[in-house]
Amino acid sequence: MIVRSQPSFRDIAIAVNGSILPRITRRLCVIACVSVVAIIAAQAHPGIFARISAIPFTLIGIALSVFMSFRNNACYARWWEGRQLWGELIVSGRSLARVVSQLDEPDRVAFLRGVCAFASGLVAKLRGADDVAAIKLWVDIGQGAKGPNPVNAVLDQMGQRALGLMRDGTVNPIHYSVIDAEIGKFAKIQGACERIATTPVPFAYSLLLQRTALVFCVILPFALAGSLDWWTLLPVLLVAYTFFGLDALGHELEDPFGIDPNCLPLYALRRTVEREMLALLGCEELPAPQEPRDGILR
Repeated sequence: MIVRSQPSFRDIAIAVNGSILPRITRRLCVIACVSVVAIIAAQAHPGIFARISAIPFTLIGIALSVFMSFRNNACYARWWEGRQLWGELIVSGRSLARVVSQLDEPDRVAFLRGVCAFASGLVAKLRGADDVAAIKLWVDIGQGAKGPNPVNAVLDQMGQRALGLMRDGTVNPIHYSVIDAEIGKFAKIQGACERIATTPVPFAYSLLLQRTALVFCVILPFALAGSLDWWTLLPVLLVAYTFFGLDALGHELEDPFGIDPNCLPLYALRRTVEREMLALLGCEELPAPQEPRDGILR
């Protein structure tokens, strides 16, 4: 996630890091080449594009903008939901820590390390890394590591420990139900994250948008070359930068758990969970907070 302040005039003029420009440079070059061809053709054969009016492009551009806004709003909604879910995960970790604060030291340590294991495993799972290895840094889930969902096995282990505490009389049924409810919140968060990660925006939306934007930007120079000459490059590249940039930005936001610059900082959120749980366990040397690198927080 980009954590830079509001862009200054210098950033607007020359900033590339954190910009969407590197992802669309190739397409902009193609449009620039097409524009040059249109300009040269208009100069060599004056009036060749006289019948191509710019008015239809205005109408098409408006329709394309509306459709692009719809898709980008859908992608941003996914990004924001993902951020809300990780906010709930942090809150649930704190709540569980309070609920188990009166337990004996071994049990309290097991629950708090279980929260760290869950957060680490979920980050690894969402980003396609080794979730079992991430979990083993905190707890041993035994046969659960060989199952289809090691992250959920962490919650199962925590639930079994809570049930055992109720059976041996360490906690009463009401206390157990509160602990189980907090563990259930983690399960709901995991399920919601998996839903976002495995259900992309329908491919037809992206395909239709990209085709329409590409055709629009390729034909536009021929409507403007006859009247604007070399100035054609300015409005054409500006329109192409806007359309292609919004499309690329929507593609990044569509997968909020990825590693693109505009995706959620899952590693930083995981570190927040780890620091808070370790502090509650009395650890004096806490891992340092995740810091942004080149203005990007991962």
